[in-house]
Amino acid sequence: MDKTAVLVIDMLNDFVLEGAPLEVPATRKMVPLLQDEIEKARKQHMPVIYVCDAHDENDPEFVRMGWPAHALSGTSGGEVIDALKPQPVDTIIQKKSYSAFFATSLHGVLQKHSIAHLLITGCVTNICVLYTAADAVQRGYRVTIVRNCVAGLNANDHEFALRQMKEVLGAQIL
Repeated sequence: MDKTAVLVIDMLNDFVLEGAPLEVPATRKMVPLLQDEIEKARKQHMPVIYVCDAHDENDPEFVRMGWPAHALSGTSGGEVIDALKPQPVDTIIQKKSYSAFFATSLHGVLQKHSIAHLLITGCVTNICVLYTAADAVQRGYRVTIVRNCVAGLNANDHEFALRQMKEVLGAQIL
């Protein structure tokens, strides 16, 4: 059986909290389910890897996409929500783009732990989850998306991304 790691993508204050700059309301509904997934992974000694947006103040993404500044490096908005706080044994990877693999140490961390299978959770389904899943598949990882532990900005984009990951990437959707 493949060695598995859980990725928790962008479950940050600036996405999850009510009134946050780039609020994804559906994330709040999945927090208890994600807590269970993380706890189950820890009991099975699976690595839990938090992937966190960490933008600079003048990040080109804000201008290009017209999004408000969010998840700025070193701010409370860029921290994982209290309900999902990383433990000392967990890994935190900061990213500046949609994919958790782009210009980060993620691939090296996974290789160091001989990980071949990723359980992907978090937000946003059609952005950071989708692009991370695509890069994972292209690097040869087996990918499973935990359906009740991913959230989109809206239902249509969420379902589109799940279909793409299943039908185009060959990801398993649990």
